[in-house]
Parts: sequence; C-alpha cells; structure tokens
Amino acid sequence: MSITEKILCSKSHEYVLDNENGTYTIGLTDYAVEQLGDIVFLELPEVGAEFKKGETFGTIESVKAASEIYMPISGKVIAINDTVVDAPEALNEDVYENGWLIKVESAVAETEFEDLLEYEDYKEELE
Repeated sequence: MSITEKILCSKSHEYVLDNENGTYTIGLTDYAVEQLGDIVFLELPEVGAEFKKGETFGTIESVKAASEIYMPISGKVIAINDTVVDAPEALNEDVYENGWLIKVESAVAETEFEDLLEYEDYKEELE
C-alpha cells in the first residue's frame, strides 16, 4: 500500500499520516511543493510546542513565494525532521517518505478529521 493511500489531506495542502500509536506524521502534499517550486527555506517549531488545529506551525519559502504551514490536527510536537530544515530542497524530491515535517502526539477527536480528504478526493478537488 502506498503512503498516499493512507494519508488524509487538508484544503491548505498539509497531510496527516496516522502512525497508529497515538502519533501522527505531518507534512506538505506533493501538490503544495510543486506549486511552490524550488524550496529554499523551512522554519519548524521546537519539540514540545503544542498547536491547535488550524494554527500556523511553520513557514516555507521558495524562489516564488513564502507560505505559512497550518496544523491539520491538534497536537504536541514530538519530532522535527532536521534533514529538511537543513536541506529544504529535499522536499522537492520526496514529500512523503523522507520529506515529512513534524510528528505530533495527539489524542484528537475524530471530529478533527471530518474536513480532511483522502488523497484521491484531494487530487480530484484540485482539478
């Protein structure tokens, strides 16, 4: 099963992957990264920071634009992908396997997933 079959996507182009242990991996969708173009800078929060769904947790800059990155679910940051912070251009190559941004611990209510889309539905909405 590919990762895109397991993720949920937000309308603001972040994805959530349920790690099935109360933690979730969050990143940007391939569409978001394609739209940004060559990524030159990425700012992510510290481990331990807590965010509510919809809050800004990071900033990404490309040669074209700067964008805020929003939390698709509420949670506490337990890991940051230092690899992409140090080499943000790596996101242009792989957003799912190695290009995740943060991992959060969350006891989110299912209601937080209601407005998230399965990848195929997300792709259809973009067309």
